[in-house]
Amino acid sequence: MTQTTRGASATPGKRPGKSLGKNPGKKMLSEQVYAHLRDAIMRGRYAPGDALKPQDLAKEQGVSLAVVREALVRVAGEGLADRLPNRGFAVPDCSDRRWQEIAEARRTVEPVVLRMSVERGDIDWEVRVRAAHHRLARTPAYVPEEGEYYSGAWSEAHRDFHRALLEGCGNPVLLETFDRMWTASELTRRWSARRTPGRDGAEEHRRLEAAALARDADAAAEALARHLTLTAAALTDGQEGA
Repeated sequence: MTQTTRGASATPGKRPGKSLGKNPGKKMLSEQVYAHLRDAIMRGRYAPGDALKPQDLAKEQGVSLAVVREALVRVAGEGLADRLPNRGFAVPDCSDRRWQEIAEARRTVEPVVLRMSVERGDIDWEVRVRAAHHRLARTPAYVPEEGEYYSGAWSEAHRDFHRALLEGCGNPVLLETFDRMWTASELTRRWSARRTPGRDGAEEHRRLEAAALARDADAAAEALARHLTLTAAALTDGQEGA
């Protein structure tokens, strides 16, 4: 009984299958449907506001409703779907207010965490930041087969760089908060990429790395706040290209 409880609470995909609980098959199916849904939403296969109908998804994926609902709950928990009053699910609407709220949360939290990271980070943290930025700078942002959106590889490198900047804070609770906000804002960044093609994000990232590794907490926090503000501003009607 104890083993079942531990397996049910483990983070999917992070531990070996031997501790997955009573029904590892269902958990694997749920993981697959979750990955499919997340990828489909992030790549724009569903438009903002589109309903995510469990019955249709179950039929499409050849799985049970229970498996689909479990995957939908995970996607909703990451901010990539909304739970509607009638207990259905839908892709979040692309509203300025929603994205501004997410950006406000990130601008409030992340510069503070970055300041802590600059002050507390050790040599190993510096190495991780430099390596993460090098990977980001060398990864193509766009590839023909992935269309107008940022490539999957670039998106991963982008997240890893931003997280590496904050990891020096040494506070896992703050890093978990970053993880949740990042996922919730991922759609924001993709819409911003479509509406501000002339933005020099690479230069913004170079400034972030330079300030962090120079141990200039003020400059690093200011650069990050500006970086996040530009993303939010680009999504506000009438401010394309800001």
